Amino acid sequence: MEKRILTETLLRSFKQHLILEERSAATIEKYCRDTNAFAGYADGSGITKELVIAYKSKLREDGYAVRSVNSMLASLNSLFAFLGWHELKVKTIKLQQQIFCSEEKELTRQEYERLVRAAKARHNERLCLILQTICGTGIRVSELQFITVEAARRGEATVSCKGKTRAVFLVHNLQKKLLRYAAEQRIESGPVFITRGGKAISRTNIWRDMKALCGEAGVDPHKVFPHNLRHLFARVFYGIEKDIVRLADILGHSSVNTTRIYIVSTGAEHRRRMENMRLIL
Repeated sequence: MEKRILTETLLRSFKQHLILEERSAATIEKYCRDTNAFAGYADGSGITKELVIAYKSKLREDGYAVRSVNSMLASLNSLFAFLGWHELKVKTIKLQQQIFCSEEKELTRQEYERLVRAAKARHNERLCLILQTICGTGIRVSELQFITVEAARRGEATVSCKGKTRAVFLVHNLQKKLLRYAAEQRIESGPVFITRGGKAISRTNIWRDMKALCGEAGVDPHKVFPHNLRHLFARVFYGIEKDIVRLADILGHSSVNTTRIYIVSTGAEHRRRMENMRLIL
C-alpha cells in the first residue's frame, strides 16, 4: 500500500471540493479546522488506520464530549472519502439518546425574559430585538441576515442554509417591532440587523453582547449563547404542538433525530413526570 501523507495541497483540494459541493461557509470552516488539526497531529507521518484510531482515543482523553469527537471524525471520514482513502475511515462512538438534559445548560423562559429586560434597561434595542427574533422564530444566528425589511413587511422570511430553503413566519408582534426598529434606524430595505457601516452583524459581536447581559439578568453565562434561544423555541413549540416532524421542518433539520436533541426535558422535569406516575406503592 502506498504511503498516505496529508499535504497542504491535498487539504486545499478538499476545501475546494467542499466549496463546489456548495456546503455552507460554517461547514467548510469546521471541516477544514478539523482536518487541519488532524494533519497537525500526524505531523507529516504516514496516515494509517492505527494512527486515526489513536487520534480518536486522544480526543476522548483530552476531554472532548462524545458528540464533539463524532463530529470531528465525520470531518475526517469526509476527507478520506474525497481522497479515496476509504480504508482509513473510522467508526464514530456509539451514544445512547439522552432522555433528559442538564439544567445547568438549558436556558429557561424566565431567564430569557430577564435577558430581554436587561437589554431594554441598557437601551440596546438591536440586541433586545435580536434575542426576540431568534427565540420567536427558532432561526440560527447565521440566518439573521434573512430577516429583512421586506420580510418584516410580508410577515415571512425566506431562509437559505445548508443547501435548503425554507419559509420562516414572523408573528404580528415581531413584524411591528422589526419595522419600527428599521424606521428608527432609517433602514429602508435589506437586512434589519446591521452595523453602523451597513454590514451584517457578526455572530461574535452578538455572542459578546449577550454575555454582557448575564450579570444584570442574573443568568449563568454558560447558558447564554444564541443557539440556546433556538433550543428554547423548540421546547416551547413542542410543548404546545407535540409535532416533532413539523418542528424539524421549522428548524430546517434534515432528520428528526437532530430535532430530538432540542426537545429533551430537564432532569427536574423528567423526575417530576416519574413521580407523577405513582408506581411505587
